[in-house]
Amino acid sequence: MTVTASGPAPGTPLTHTVLDDTPVGPLTLVAAGDALTGLYMTDQRHRPPQESFGAPADPGTPPFAAAIAQLEAYFRGELTTFDLPLALRGTPFQRRVWAALCTIPYGETLSYGQLATRLGVPSAARAVGLANGRNPIGIIVPCHRVVGADGSLTGYGGGLDRKRRLLAFERTEDALFPAEACG
Repeated sequence: MTVTASGPAPGTPLTHTVLDDTPVGPLTLVAAGDALTGLYMTDQRHRPPQESFGAPADPGTPPFAAAIAQLEAYFRGELTTFDLPLALRGTPFQRRVWAALCTIPYGETLSYGQLATRLGVPSAARAVGLANGRNPIGIIVPCHRVVGADGSLTGYGGGLDRKRRLLAFERTEDALFPAEACG
């Protein structure tokens, strides 16, 4: 997965497209240039206001076409790792956390403390949790794979029901989005 630290050139306008029919509800993809800057669920905590997403875009254009194809393959159980250009906007620490999330294998989980230890700051579990909660590109940057120290499901910007569903899906071979539903 390509992750840029600084994001697109200043002044690059944001565009967005909406996927209405996904197993976890409608998703809004946001991009600047050829890089995704956001993937938001309805009723997501820390979701920016709709007017900040820019103009509607053709879902057949970059990077939306690739993101939609990969999300559909993920929901069919055919894709376990995304390969998309991302421009994550956040503090340097947040971007380190988000990059570390991408190293958690499909179907596995880590605790906030384990992720903090991986980052070399074992005492920063709470800061890791806060950065995790601000992840602007859910599912693709798999913040749903982080759990409490005791393995319990703790906060998820998209709601605990979605987190539970995504984790259960990744631990089985059952597709969330059957192939016939993808046209």
